Amino acid sequence: MGTPAVSADRSPEQPAAPSPGGGRAIEVLGAFLKLGLTSFGGPVAHLAYFRTEFVERRRWLDDGRYADLVALCQFLPGPASSQVGMALGLARAGWPGALAAWAGFTLPSALAMILFAQAVAQWSWLTASGAVHGLKLAAVAVVAQALLGMARSLCPDRPRATIAIGAALIALLAPGTAGQLAAIALGAVAGRLVLRLSGGSEPSQPLAAGVRRGTGLVLLGIWAGLLLLLPLLAAAHVSPWLNAAAVFYQAGSLVFGGGHVVLPLLQAGVVPSGWMDSEAFLAGYGAAQAVPGPLFTFAAYLGAAMAAPLGGWTGGVAMLLAIFLPAFLLVTGALPFWEALRARADVRGTMGGLNAAVVGLLAAAFYDPVWTSAIHTRWDVALALAAFGLLVHARLSPVLVVACAALAGALTAQLMPSG
Repeated sequence: MGTPAVSADRSPEQPAAPSPGGGRAIEVLGAFLKLGLTSFGGPVAHLAYFRTEFVERRRWLDDGRYADLVALCQFLPGPASSQVGMALGLARAGWPGALAAWAGFTLPSALAMILFAQAVAQWSWLTASGAVHGLKLAAVAVVAQALLGMARSLCPDRPRATIAIGAALIALLAPGTAGQLAAIALGAVAGRLVLRLSGGSEPSQPLAAGVRRGTGLVLLGIWAGLLLLLPLLAAAHVSPWLNAAAVFYQAGSLVFGGGHVVLPLLQAGVVPSGWMDSEAFLAGYGAAQAVPGPLFTFAAYLGAAMAAPLGGWTGGVAMLLAIFLPAFLLVTGALPFWEALRARADVRGTMGGLNAAVVGLLAAAFYDPVWTSAIHTRWDVALALAAFGLLVHARLSPVLVVACAALAGALTAQLMPSG
């Protein structure tokens, strides 16, 4: 595994060998459940919480190894903070620990999102209410903030900015999954050909993977096989469940650069298929900003809110598993190969191009569906700008900003019901 565990009375420089067992798995579950209930603020904040909990307080690993584990999970597609958590759980308590870390960190927010979906389904007027419109305006501000931050960090030079603009144009002119996949692929090719990125600093000690290379190859093979086979099986059997699983698995496999990029990939698969309208989709995305834990639990809302025969608790849990399965397979499969992989210049260039392309995808999604579905009046523009200012300049918690936006939306609807 990526980082050997250390006992509480050892220094991080003297790591203890992990000894998986039921007690360790319960310990991991408790630690991550606390984080799953309290970790607000998105993946960057989650990684800071993880460092405080596992490097400083519990001393399961040292700073160098934690930084290297974070680098691996940012290199891979998928939710970086969840993948770091899975790897930490694997180091501490083996495979049961990886599952315990995921469950503890993910299930609180997934439960909240499924309950919200059921509320929207039971009271259909909610999607047209002022409060839910305020959630959509909050989503405008949150996505704008994410786009700004990602552009600064992932497109710091002209070549990567050009890749991002090209990806945005492709996504806007060819809306849907095919256009997005083309933008991602072209970004990877352009990055490999034109980018020459320097590598990060080497860790003092390599990651000690508890996963053998043969096992890693099997896991990566399963990931690739499902990515190819699920769409084919869905087309052959005309199954709504298989089709939905293919959409969510593909989104979980292709999200580079941050959790917010899951928005355009899921929207392209869910809304045009008729499983959900844009209004309900964006309302759920706004609500996802107000719960702790990973943003990928938005999939639980979508699965629970989709039209029959999908939907309900079964749909919510199934789509949650479908979107997180790639993250689990990728991080556990890549761990044995990370040291060799991270040193290759062509790999770093490819990833630089991919990350620039996802900035373009997020820019396209900011226009459609985020802006077009939420902004209809000058008041909408004003409220979205106010929320953006509170996030970026006042640096308020996204939870507080979302709550204020929902309240402002409700008050605006009461005072100006005609819009």
